[in-house]
Amino acid sequence: MANKIKGKMTLTSVDDLLGVPVTKENRTEEIEISLIHPFKNHPFKVLDDQSMDELVDSIINQGVLSPVIVRPNGDGTYEMISGHRRMHAAKRAQLKKIPAIVMDLNDDESTIIMVDANLQREELLPSERAFSFKMKLDAMRHQGACRHNVDKLNPVERKTATIVGEGSGLTGRSVQRYIKLTYLLPELLEMVDNKQLSLVNGVDISGFDKEVQEYLLTYIKEKGKIHPAQLNALKAQPNLENLTPYTVMTIMKEAMASRPKSKKVSFTEKKLNKFFPADYSANKREQIIIELLTKWKEEHGL
Repeated sequence: MANKIKGKMTLTSVDDLLGVPVTKENRTEEIEISLIHPFKNHPFKVLDDQSMDELVDSIINQGVLSPVIVRPNGDGTYEMISGHRRMHAAKRAQLKKIPAIVMDLNDDESTIIMVDANLQREELLPSERAFSFKMKLDAMRHQGACRHNVDKLNPVERKTATIVGEGSGLTGRSVQRYIKLTYLLPELLEMVDNKQLSLVNGVDISGFDKEVQEYLLTYIKEKGKIHPAQLNALKAQPNLENLTPYTVMTIMKEAMASRPKSKKVSFTEKKLNKFFPADYSANKREQIIIELLTKWKEEHGL
């Protein structure tokens, strides 16, 4: 993000982006890239795509305009907090050092800053949102990964989930739904990212144990998709974890067979041309059809 000052474009400060003041303790240095390692379990992908190519070209021509944020490890090395894409681009540009703001942060502070900085990106995959929201929620609760059952959040924790989503314009419930995706098998989560599996179906599948998820993964690979009615039928089954793959497949097959048949009716232009003058517009044809159907309905007392 940038600010305009007297017609000139300047980079938004770290303070503006993250609400973290740069003080003498939070110093800016030129640090050897080889001394910086990625944030543990960093949930955001760093891809060599067109956007990355453009960033590399920018760094070659202008250098790294916005410093990354790191924290010292105490052994002469640093952990990246914000700036993984810039560091990757700097490596590709064959830079040996990168400007960095060094901040003394604890684990929770580091996680929150890392997530908030990356959520500024315009395009994020569902998996990136899922794991970043979970990491930030855990950090804000100060309880680590031992309590993350989002179905049983108390009112205080639900308020925390709402705060987590505010920066992305999402409700607390939406945050909770994204977090559920973290319980999907990696291959199923990849299908959500690739839009082969809808977000809604992905959330539903995440509620099943890993064995049932394996059955559903096999089914989706064979059929190409899965219907919400099938997942609803499975959720209604008691002791689903004790069912065999054959039983699961049978339940899903019966769910599709019992779905109400479509009553959609359509008319081709060729069919309608038999009843209307050629100069009648689509709107006029529709108006006449509705009037005739209304009259038919009244005559039959419907």
